[in-house]
Amino acid sequence: MFRFGQIVVRNTQNLKKIALKGENCIQLRYLSAAQAQTKHAEKLQQQQQQQEETEAPNTKNLSFMANLFKGEIEAAQIFPYPEALDAEKRENLQMLIDPVNRFFTEVNDPVKNDNNAKLDEATESALWELGMYALQVPEDLGGLGLNNTQCTRLYDIVGANDLGLGIVVGAHQSIGFKGILLYGTKEQREKYLPMVSTGRVHAAFCLTEPSSGSDAGSIRTRAVKSACGKYYILNGSKIWISNGGIANIMTVFAKTEITDPKTGEKKDKVTAFIVEREFGGVSSGPPENKMGIKCSNTAEVYYEDVKIPIENVLGGEGNGFKVAMNILNNGRFGMAGTLSGTMRSCIQKAAEHATNRVQFGKKIEEFGAIQEKLAKMATYQYVAQSMAYMISGNMDTGSKDYHLEAAISKVFASEAAWFVCDEAIQILGGMGFMKDAGLEKVMRDLRIFRIFEGTNDILRLFVALTGIQYAGSHLKELQKAFKNPAANLGLIFKESSKRAIRTFGYGGVDISGHVAEPLKDSARYCSQSINLFGHAVESLLIKFGKKIVEEQFLLNRLADAAIDTYAMAVVLSRATRAIQKNLPSAEHEILMTQAWCVEAGDRVSKNIQKIHDGQFTNNYNRMTQISKNICEHNGVVQQNPLEID
Repeated sequence: MFRFGQIVVRNTQNLKKIALKGENCIQLRYLSAAQAQTKHAEKLQQQQQQQEETEAPNTKNLSFMANLFKGEIEAAQIFPYPEALDAEKRENLQMLIDPVNRFFTEVNDPVKNDNNAKLDEATESALWELGMYALQVPEDLGGLGLNNTQCTRLYDIVGANDLGLGIVVGAHQSIGFKGILLYGTKEQREKYLPMVSTGRVHAAFCLTEPSSGSDAGSIRTRAVKSACGKYYILNGSKIWISNGGIANIMTVFAKTEITDPKTGEKKDKVTAFIVEREFGGVSSGPPENKMGIKCSNTAEVYYEDVKIPIENVLGGEGNGFKVAMNILNNGRFGMAGTLSGTMRSCIQKAAEHATNRVQFGKKIEEFGAIQEKLAKMATYQYVAQSMAYMISGNMDTGSKDYHLEAAISKVFASEAAWFVCDEAIQILGGMGFMKDAGLEKVMRDLRIFRIFEGTNDILRLFVALTGIQYAGSHLKELQKAFKNPAANLGLIFKESSKRAIRTFGYGGVDISGHVAEPLKDSARYCSQSINLFGHAVESLLIKFGKKIVEEQFLLNRLADAAIDTYAMAVVLSRATRAIQKNLPSAEHEILMTQAWCVEAGDRVSKNIQKIHDGQFTNNYNRMTQISKNICEHNGVVQQNPLEID
């Protein structure tokens, strides 16, 4: 036993139990829980984990979120708020902002784009001339060579004006040819990047299939290597491909047979290919008739005996799963930047109406109900925008551990934007429901953002399971320490002390030292949430071990708590920056941060309670049974109250 004042710590038995159970969580990856229950998905998870370990075997994980799952903080990527633009980059960005704004006021017509379900020739040509299709392509290969932070500012402008057009541009560069930027050989980059930049050739990302949506491991499209080894023959199809009907360059993912160099065993693994429509055998279906983002082309793409040169393998044979996930992870922060612009536009419409509309002898801005709506809308926009620039800034200053944070930003921003648009319509009342107000189109366009590039449901599980895996890996380290306690007393003592003190409500992390004085109280909400969160993860590992993957009700509560906690840390950092730089908006940013931390801290506390409280566990069981009843009846189970069919 170790004694801390009056606190007696019995460390070894409980800590060993944690370590032993935690070992079972090591193989969890971030696919959906349903996917993780299949043998094939587990193989894919293990493959990616092995690849990551090979690439960076001893690199410390600097992710704020990953360390949060251990009940600890890694402050480097939160404090101070990142500054990723030097004077030259700021000047270059400013030179782009004015012409981009003029494009949206003088050239682009979002209503016309929506009605025609495509961009007209003049709009397309102007986008190419502006360089909007090649923001991050190096200048010597035809692009603008912008960094992520510069792109985020331009995405903000696009999101404020036309989300449909934003998808046309984003599908091309954020995912369409992003794999060539990230993984392309020198020859691939020199051949294809000028084509998608100055050559006015559209690109597309082709992953989703009729039988595989979020379950990327179940794709059926197959590529077979020729006997001579000089090319692959591709057959299969993809659905819901943005730019699918207009793209001539495609990043396509297909199953290939790979021989293990060590064992000689043959097995199927996903490989990424650069496919040109001109290879022959590539065709597209008609454009899909969508709810929103209508001006973006979405179509099925078919591959019939497409002959792909071996040099068009992207990222190495059998590495397609890693390529696909990193393309998606790399671009998700941009969604938060885009949607923060959309929210800004919605808030402006709502504020203009609230300050002019008179009811009951008062402008409606004076009513508490309207004030609460506007305040929450502004705070949600502030959080999303802060996340976007936090992540892009971290990426630009060298961060490699941003995947959890990027996933959170996508989930948060897409749901926040829906909330803000909905509330803007509510404030405008009947006028908001009319097309002329401009919010009806925004709402239709917004709905897809919670679905594509990883559904929010899957990304919540991604956040929870990836974080739990990291916590479980640390517990495995403790298990090894117990095998030779004499040589590892320092580690055992440190961990047991920390966990025991936290259990008794003492100790834990405190981020108040990182924030400006007016935010000290708000920082305590964040610190308390981190401590509650770490304890909850530990409890789940002890209780469920590897079976935690099946507890989606609990994982969703954990993910929501993680999202709120990260959001608190981000705005505390940004508001501290505003205070330190004496920005004109500093007082306003303090108010929004204080308001957010009170409400977010309360939600974290309630979500953690729902993980531990038996009444909620029982209610999850009821929900499971209700769902089963509905599925058995293919709809509502009960009759109408009149009992008349």
